[in-house]
Amino acid sequence: MAGWDDVRRLALALPDVTERAGENPQWLVRGKGFVWDRPLRRADHEALGAAAPTGPVLGAWVADLGVKEALIADDAAVFFTTPHFDGYRAVLVRLDDIAVDELAEVVEGAWLARAPKRLAATYLEARP
Repeated sequence: MAGWDDVRRLALALPDVTERAGENPQWLVRGKGFVWDRPLRRADHEALGAAAPTGPVLGAWVADLGVKEALIADDAAVFFTTPHFDGYRAVLVRLDDIAVDELAEVVEGAWLARAPKRLAATYLEARP
């Protein structure tokens, strides 16, 4: 399925994106993070129990809480959350379990959720 190379390629293909490399890389649009490596913490493992994924986890901004809830309801095998993200417009993604084409939608949606309105509008207008 998908991996960090896919996240990097998809994120950097969007306008005005920079990568903050390191132990937990993240991708930013004009200084605002929109997707990032989000390893689970002890509290996350305690909250999720046996449902905690063992592979890489991507954090991604979404347009609103309704989108977050819809993604989780639609495909709980891929999308999830933890109490840490309650009330936040971010969803967690089991990177090993998402198809690359679906990941592309998540990355683009996260970028649109965080990009300045004018930049997002220009991007959408130019898109085929």
